[in-house]
Amino acid sequence: MINLRSTPRHRRSVTALLLVSLALAGGCKEIPGTPGASGPSGDTGIGSSGPEAPTDTAPADPSVTPSAPGTSATPSTPGKPTTPSTGTVPPTASGGWVTIDAAAQAAATKAFFARKPKPVTGNPVKVPEFNVGCKTSHHNSDDPIVLPKLVGGSHNHTFWGNRSTDANSTAESLRASKATTCNSPDDQSAYWVPTMYQNGKVVDPTEVTVYYGSRLKDPSRTQPFPFGLRMITGNAKNQVDTPDKQGNHFWCAGIGGEIGRSADKTFPVCARTANIVRQITFPDCWDGRHLDSPDHKAHMANGDHTGACPKSHPVPVPSVSFVISYPLSANTDGITLASGTSFSMHADFFNAWKDEALAARVRNCLDQGVKCNSAGNF
Repeated sequence: MINLRSTPRHRRSVTALLLVSLALAGGCKEIPGTPGASGPSGDTGIGSSGPEAPTDTAPADPSVTPSAPGTSATPSTPGKPTTPSTGTVPPTASGGWVTIDAAAQAAATKAFFARKPKPVTGNPVKVPEFNVGCKTSHHNSDDPIVLPKLVGGSHNHTFWGNRSTDANSTAESLRASKATTCNSPDDQSAYWVPTMYQNGKVVDPTEVTVYYGSRLKDPSRTQPFPFGLRMITGNAKNQVDTPDKQGNHFWCAGIGGEIGRSADKTFPVCARTANIVRQITFPDCWDGRHLDSPDHKAHMANGDHTGACPKSHPVPVPSVSFVISYPLSANTDGITLASGTSFSMHADFFNAWKDEALAARVRNCLDQGVKCNSAGNF
């Protein structure tokens, strides 16, 4: 892996790094993908197959309103049930699987579908979607999902959203930090990708839009992520194109579009009125039981060929998609990522949205199949 921003934080004990790397190597393995039903495809390496999840608790069917014994979902205000926090009971971890509290999640799901959606006004675009606009926050060589608590143990990352994100970040620490570089103060989530360089110099995105949508045939049963869910997409170890030559998804956005290819043929050359853009899409089906998995992918999946979530991952959740615009156009030679070639592009998402704000956007926008803005309005 390439890391061109060496700092004192990086000069760590080789023995310690080898031990941690061996312990965590499973988190970087590639998982065969399950094609999405529609819309932009997810990155190679995401799908419903992977390490077998514990089967002590069967996943809930999201089409059936669950109930939790002894838990009341009676709304305090008619038509607007209180959204229970799914982070009140500490999750349990075993072998890399981070298991949620089933009763708390059932109560949250029941309360969510008891919400009365806000009546659609105006003439919004009929696309299930809302977004947040973000700017780069900071860089460091940390990865709190793949290498938690190992300061400086990763290749360099470019972060946006929560300004506090580092190797020691947890769901609770992200929630406690109020500072974000995204345009919604209700979104305290952390987002990151490997840092881009051109001839050894950092190239930061000019802007990032994080879209929350649905690629499923029926988005109406989509429900919010549980607090603390994390996932990755892509493969940092992948350094070559896929056999079908679809592994490089950098493209040109703007007037004139693509006018050629870089010297190594891995990047487009854009008209001077266009910029290099990368879109990275996460899966939108969840197993309903785990906040994380050993490879940080197996608890998530894409929709199957019918446009619905597979039985192994039956809970529809928002499909997160990063659209990253870099200030590069005609000169695209000498571009690398901190993880290596362009084909190693990958992305991480750590959910720390405020429960009520996320629930309102999912219920009003995604479930009703309409496009909302960053404030969650039509």
